[in-house]
Amino acid sequence: MLPRAYANEHCSIAATLEIVGDRWTLLILREACQGVRRFTDFEDRLGVARTVLSDRLARLVDEGIMKRRRYQERPERFEYCLTAKGRDLWPVLSALRTWGDRHLMGGNPPLLVRHRDCGGLITDRRVCADCGAPVEVDDVERDLAS
Repeated sequence: MLPRAYANEHCSIAATLEIVGDRWTLLILREACQGVRRFTDFEDRLGVARTVLSDRLARLVDEGIMKRRRYQERPERFEYCLTAKGRDLWPVLSALRTWGDRHLMGGNPPLLVRHRDCGGLITDRRVCADCGAPVEVDDVERDLAS
């Protein structure tokens, strides 16, 4: 729920931040964009408390950003996949990464993100530096060497 200061505003930034504006939600989305699907994998990669992770995933499902899909019957287990609405957040996450690389990394090398098809680095314009192909969220993989 938006605080009173925003209740009568028609501000899409404030409304978006109400859904995805906390640290864990953005990190969950980052991992989902890199192919993470299972609860335990999110938990292991992020080091987030199970209750927090469960809460954030439920909220992302409720908002239609992720969908919960059963991948095992007994014991019952689910994976979490980005929906089209969730995939639309890829440029936002990419912009946050670019901004952080420029202003917060203090001279440290940025995390490298590669085009899954050819292995080329992805530029801040979401274009592969090697082959020039436009890159969408499904085309991305983390460079494990970085």
